[in-house]
Amino acid sequence: METADFLQTLDREGRLLAAAAAEAGTDAKVPTCPEWQVRDLLRHTGAVHRWAAAFVADGRAEPRPLGEAPDLDGAELVTWYRDSHRLLVDTLAAAPDDVECWTFLPAPSPSPLAFWTRRQAHETTVHRHDAEAARGGSPSPVATDFAVDGIDELLRGFHARPRSRVRTEGTRVLRVRAVDAGADAVWTVRLTAEPPVTVRAATGEAEAELSGAADQLYLALWNRVPLPSATGDQSLAALWREKSGI
Repeated sequence: METADFLQTLDREGRLLAAAAAEAGTDAKVPTCPEWQVRDLLRHTGAVHRWAAAFVADGRAEPRPLGEAPDLDGAELVTWYRDSHRLLVDTLAAAPDDVECWTFLPAPSPSPLAFWTRRQAHETTVHRHDAEAARGGSPSPVATDFAVDGIDELLRGFHARPRSRVRTEGTRVLRVRAVDAGADAVWTVRLTAEPPVTVRAATGEAEAELSGAADQLYLALWNRVPLPSATGDQSLAALWREKSGI
């Protein structure tokens, strides 16, 4: 996917998130994040939007802590979230392709601008699903190619970092497969006492496989829906559910 595609997705998903939050109300529970109400979801996601936008707008080369959300609620909080989302989209749209700033995932990206646009598109899509879960009714779809990209970012980006808790005492091998997305939508995850090492290929034998349609697998790996299918050693599927939270 191109940066422009991610930007378009980010724009759409943020609008859907705000609409679902407004319909649910800020008191509503978020079943996919049991400790949260919609107000917590809006405050978190809006703060992340502003945090990300500042790296790009200011060319910040070092990490900075996430800022505090304002003490707003109800319709005012929804409006603040909409403004945060619009600031991010406009900042990314106006940034030069060669902007230099800090990024935080080891998976390679063509540029910092590509990194932040991709990362915020996925951040917003997952939290849009949370807002729609709070609202109730059918969730908006996730495109297959975007879901595959998100699985790749999660496995080869987030879980390559030292903070990943998906670890085993001995070497174990887990396969992840999006069954509706072509032969290259498969990952082999080598688990040890160190951070997982993932390659995008069906390499060697695997002790367990997590599989399903790309959109459902994407949400399942982010622990938003149950795993569509888990075959082989069920302890590895249980390990993912228990330890993979970001």
